[in-house]
Amino acid sequence: MEKLRIIFMGTPEFAVGILDTIIKNNYEVVGVITAADKPAGRGQKIKYSAVKEYALANNLTLLQPTNLKDESFLAELKALNANLQIVVAFRMLPKVVWEMPSLGTFNLHASLLPNYRGAAPINWAIINGETKTGVTTFFIDDKIDTGAMILNSEINIEPEETAGQLHDRLMELGSTTVIDTLKVIENRNVTTTIQEDNDDIKTAYKLNKENCKIDWTKSGTEINNLIRGLSPYPASWCFLKDQNEELNIKIYEAKLASESHSYEIGKLISTKKEIKIAIKDGFIQLLSLQFPGKKRMLASELLNGVSFSESAKVY
Repeated sequence: MEKLRIIFMGTPEFAVGILDTIIKNNYEVVGVITAADKPAGRGQKIKYSAVKEYALANNLTLLQPTNLKDESFLAELKALNANLQIVVAFRMLPKVVWEMPSLGTFNLHASLLPNYRGAAPINWAIINGETKTGVTTFFIDDKIDTGAMILNSEINIEPEETAGQLHDRLMELGSTTVIDTLKVIENRNVTTTIQEDNDDIKTAYKLNKENCKIDWTKSGTEINNLIRGLSPYPASWCFLKDQNEELNIKIYEAKLASESHSYEIGKLISTKKEIKIAIKDGFIQLLSLQFPGKKRMLASELLNGVSFSESAKVY
């Protein structure tokens, strides 16, 4: 039986957990493809991807193409003589790349496909109030996250779980599912299921400033789900206005209290120990937040140095 010779493609921390599991299960990784280095942060220092850091630390052959159709990159890729490619949180591949290995190219996606195809499946599952999610492996085709499915695995989403916590659990689940997928490919025992499209499929849209902003007129459950689904990154946000000052604040953790009141929606109510926002069906208590130019802190810490007037509100 032909031994697997794997090329791994990925960029963020999520992909590192999968790659590490593949290595620790003694599969041969003949090359790693990751994003090109780019400047990041206030100092615009060159930042390596998490996958590059791992590849360098483990002496793996590394390629960082800027153009996946470039002839020199394609020649380097072919020279690695892989028979299988694995993609985890990378980018859309041209056909000339994904069809190159004899055993195909499969992707691990952090959702139960066909739901939550797209860039941010972990976030949107929580934002939309799902109680279950999972991971799916599938063979790549010429569209995004639409290929024939190989295996999937399901887990429950805990009631107060954040995107960061779910990310870590799905990375573990994904690692196991990738190894199971490698075993069926290795044994030439792959059966696939075609994804069926329908009008009820939910999409994992790319996150942007607009869809990360809190709409305080929504229900408490919807607001709390948004905060959880964007924590710790990129974080939900809103404007806070107090007297003549307007601030853009990030909210990382909150607690919903359902109760009736007569306050205007968005009114900020603070004591020496807590901050809460009036919403239509109760209050959202802010537990962890960040002011511009400051570090993330607990509300109780913030209140040691900041006080709010009676007119303070969020929107």
